[in-house]
Amino acid sequence: MTIATVSPKGWVVIPADLRKKYDLRPGTRVVLVDYGGVIAIVPARDNPVKEGLGLLKGGPSLTKALLKERAQERRRER
Repeated sequence: MTIATVSPKGWVVIPADLRKKYDLRPGTRVVLVDYGGVIAIVPARDNPVKEGLGLLKGGPSLTKALLKERAQERRRER
């Protein structure tokens, strides 16, 4: 476990081994996420929408499943 100290200016130094492991270089943007009692430092994505394109490719079509379910509901309501 690594312990860091917050400076009077609010700065926290990320140890070199963790910077290297997560490829955090000077100028790397990070997101601070509050999980209700836990703060996580996560590298920010440059373009999360573009990076997520095709992520679910090859999986089941959620649109088709939704349309099928709605059709079944309409048949039951008749």
